[in-house]
Parts: sequence; structure tokens; C-alpha cells
Amino acid sequence: MPEDNSPKEERIAEKIRCDACPVMCYIADGKSGACDRYANHGGELVRLDPLTVIEGGAQAVPFLDSGANAQDWDGDLIQGHRRFVTAVGAGTTYPDYKPAPFIVSQKVNDVDMVTVVTEGIFSYCGVKVKIDTDRHIGEERAIVRCEGEAIGHVMTSEYGSKMLSLGGVEHLTGGSKKEGRITCDALLRLCNREAVELTVDDGATVVVQAGHAPIINGAPEKLMRVGCGSAAVGMFAKQWERHVDEVVVVDDHITGVLTEHEAGKGLAMRPSGIRVKGRKSTPGRYFQVADPGTGWGGTNVEDPLTILKPADPKLAWPGLRLLMISTTGEQFAYYTLDEALVPQPAEITQPLRAIADRIAENCEPSLCSVLFMGGAGGSLRAGVTENPVRLTRSVRDALTYVSCGGAEAYVWPGGGITFMADVMDMPTNSFGYVPTPALVAPIEFTLRMEDYAALGGHVDHVRPVESVLTPDIRKVLPNLSQPDPHDERNYRWTKGAKVKG
Repeated sequence: MPEDNSPKEERIAEKIRCDACPVMCYIADGKSGACDRYANHGGELVRLDPLTVIEGGAQAVPFLDSGANAQDWDGDLIQGHRRFVTAVGAGTTYPDYKPAPFIVSQKVNDVDMVTVVTEGIFSYCGVKVKIDTDRHIGEERAIVRCEGEAIGHVMTSEYGSKMLSLGGVEHLTGGSKKEGRITCDALLRLCNREAVELTVDDGATVVVQAGHAPIINGAPEKLMRVGCGSAAVGMFAKQWERHVDEVVVVDDHITGVLTEHEAGKGLAMRPSGIRVKGRKSTPGRYFQVADPGTGWGGTNVEDPLTILKPADPKLAWPGLRLLMISTTGEQFAYYTLDEALVPQPAEITQPLRAIADRIAENCEPSLCSVLFMGGAGGSLRAGVTENPVRLTRSVRDALTYVSCGGAEAYVWPGGGITFMADVMDMPTNSFGYVPTPALVAPIEFTLRMEDYAALGGHVDHVRPVESVLTPDIRKVLPNLSQPDPHDERNYRWTKGAKVKG
């Protein structure tokens, strides 16, 4: 190919300047910008992933007063009879002064409603990841890495789950360029429900994907525990009482011992003399019986007998039947005490095996949950109203309903509009990025027309919903979390060309 010796100004003039984000790409004909969201199509700037409309309704609630209008509302929270224009594929308000790309009006129960639809460029964003597992993945506050770069940390453990906080402005923009790029890429993939491999410092390797079981150190997790060891004793004491003399439920947090526990005492069970290592909390409840790990009940135990002290000869007896079991019922071992009061392996009885199966039955499948979290700042709010603080106050006063790609958003109390949304409730491929780096996420504000005018909204830019429903839009069903590749609703459209989305 001959070298292009034309002046730089001429070469740039053949391209289109995109102002959808601060990068301000020059895009040649037939090419897309750095974000892969906008392209030059015959000299026209087009959006590659089109506006998405949820067919049959979305979780957008008209906030009516206690007057006559409220009496007409039938309690249908999702307004299932109407279409809802999401901000997926809508475009942004950058460079800040522009109104939102779509400000859509429609009647809901004879009330004039407005939905302001825009994609926010979120530098201040991240995800909270809930991993259903008892396995130890790392110490609290341990650094979480992707491709070797720090992108977050381990949070507090919750009941049967580990929690991660990933992203945030410190990782996106406060570190090296590589750290920001990898953080942005990991967040994008997680929010779009793709699998991401993470490593925890001095901990496990975890593959996380929203709606799927976590894979910990190469092994898919199956069950979320029924409860802690103490809770398991309380739930199943009555069923065990007739078939065994002692049960120890091994758990990293609270190991339960049946005959010591109040449940065993309530059933008048004979004290067994089986003694457990660790720090006694209350009768039948023990902390720190072993170190955290990926073994029984989230401990590092592979042989459950290692958490036992010698049996108390004043209370124990030869032939004593002992069951040791994990909090998911996946691991269990049955013993009888010999003449020296030492546990000897024995074949588990059918009733005890059935109870172990019942514990597993009561454990929910392990899943990963990904919640996008972002702060809706000044530039985004300016696309809604000329006086941004009024939008914040309107959200606080429950006059404005916030959604994210049509999904219900939880708005945190306190200042600003800081919200969270479950990515599983959103249409596929709802998120994009810009290489500043930042995520691009949909956000919608729904309120009555009169309230929109009162907060100084861009009323001159309101358009009826019918004008938005063009052949170029993508239509999805509510909560269409797992797309069918043969379903036309799961294709994205660009200027008449159908591209699998």
C-alpha cells in the first residue's frame, strides 16, 4: 500500500470526530471507535448496539399520590402491559450539557409518565460479588487480582457466602494504566455475565460468572451450606436423636455438638463425653476448631477426627455411635467407640445416610451474584435537568424511580444517587466501556410529567414512546437472563445489518 503523504489535517478530515466520551476518537469510514460502541458508517456516526426496549413491561412503578389516580392502580408493580425503553444502547449525555438521548413519554393508568433514558460514563463504579461457598478463598481485606493486577479485595463473609468488592475509582484511575485497563475489562465482563478468573493473595483461584456456580481451585462448587454447625444441630436434632449417640457438625465458624447443644438437652440426650478442640462459645457451640480452608465445612480438615480431643472416660462408653458431618452434608463419617474409647470407622446406617441427603437437599445450589454499583454524578444528572440537585431530591422523595437497564435499582441512603442493580435482571450485553477507563452503564429515571417539569427537566426534548419503537431497536422480554441464540430478540441491529449480540 502506498504511503499516505497527505497532510494530517486532510487525513483527519476524512474521519468523524465522536464526542460520546472524553476520548473524542477520530473514526474512519467502516471502523469503530476505541469503545467498540460507535462507528463511522458512510460518513454517519452510528451506534453499534442499538436501543433496547423491554417488551411486555419492566419494573418501573408510577408513583401516584393517595388521591383518585392511586385508586386506579391495580398493584401491578412491573406494569406488564406496556413497553419500557431502557438506556441500553441509548448513548450518553457527554459532553455534559446535552439532554439525555431519549426522554420518552407514555400514559400509564391515565397518568402522563416520563422516562429519561441515558447511559452513564461511570468512573466511580464497581461490582459487589457474592460467592456461595463455605470454602476459604482468602483472608478478609486480601487483595483480589485479575491477570496479576489488583482490582479489589475480599470483604466480610456472610451467611454461607464470601463477598468481594471489585473495581472503584482507585483501581480504575488511581493506579497504573495497566491496572486501570484490566480492572475495567474485568468489570465489563462480570457485568455482562461472562466468566472471569480471579486470584486472591495467599488464597484461592476463583472463576466467577453471574448466575453460575463458582469454580474454586479448579473444582466447581455445588451447594451452599444449610446453616452453621450450631444451626444444623438445631434443625436436625430430632431426626438424629433416635439413630445416633452424638453428632458433630464441622464448620469453620460455629461447630455444633449435639448432646451439649440446647437442642440435645431439650431432647434429654445422654452426654456423650465427645470433646471438640477450639474455643467454646456456649454449650455445644465451638469457634476456631481448625484453620480456614477448602475441606470440611470451610476448614482445612480432611480427617474430621483431628478436631477431637480424647473422649471423657467419665461420660463416654464403648459402642457409642458418633456421626461427623459437614454443613452441606457432602462429607460425613460414622464411627463407634472401641473399648479404649477411640473412634473406629463403621458403615453408616441407612437412616443417618438419609438425613445427610436431607441436609444436602436443604442446601441451595451455589451461585455467583454480581451487583453493579455506581454513583450517578453531575454530568449524568445534567442530562435530566438543568438543576441537577433537584433530581437527587426527587429520587429521595420517591417521586422518581431509578432503574438500570429496566432492572430495579437499590438507591443507597445519604447524599447523591448511589445505586446497585443485579446484572442478572438486565438484558444481555447491557454494559459497555470507554478507554478513559470507565464503564458505560444504562440508567433510567421514571416520574410523572408534572414532576419532571417541576424539577426543571428538558421538557422540549420529550418524545412519545411510539416514535422510539423503530425497526432498529432490540426487543427483549423482562428478565431475559439466558439468551436463546435462535431467538430474534437476542440479536442486535445496526442500520439494517443483523449482528449476533
